[in-house]
Amino acid sequence: MPGIGDGGPASRGVAPDRLIFAPRVAYADYLARFRCADLFLDTVPFNGGTTTSDALWAGLPVVTCAGEAFAARMATSLVTAAGLPELATGSLAEYEELVLALAADQPRLAGIRAKLAANRATCALFDTDRFCRHLEAAYTTMHARHRRGEPPASFTVAAIEN
Repeated sequence: MPGIGDGGPASRGVAPDRLIFAPRVAYADYLARFRCADLFLDTVPFNGGTTTSDALWAGLPVVTCAGEAFAARMATSLVTAAGLPELATGSLAEYEELVLALAADQPRLAGIRAKLAANRATCALFDTDRFCRHLEAAYTTMHARHRRGEPPASFTVAAIEN
């Protein structure tokens, strides 16, 4: 696998002037940058966490490759919660194959972008109100257990709709 000090982008056929390192900007402008890209290529072995979530929020599909550790599985959880499990791969070979397939098939990529846009209104990843209701229910359950003198224990919060 290529690493730092391997000759740089030019040694891999990428013109250095094609790499743009952008300065910090306001959050809205940061999110707007994602809309300039066609596809977000997640990193291995440490996946993007907040950055992946931001890309998905901005409508940018993310292709990821799940590893064994927590830090290598975050993006898989995020794309799945965004309703796009087809963008999570299990090996570098699958990752490369999917990225190349999407890059060569603009209608397919457009369909994924449309699916992401539609899912934004309904998927678990962006349903903050539902998350808050579930978190509040968990706090209520923990407090009730404590008041009854029960020891800490694992429990499941029942699905709460509106």
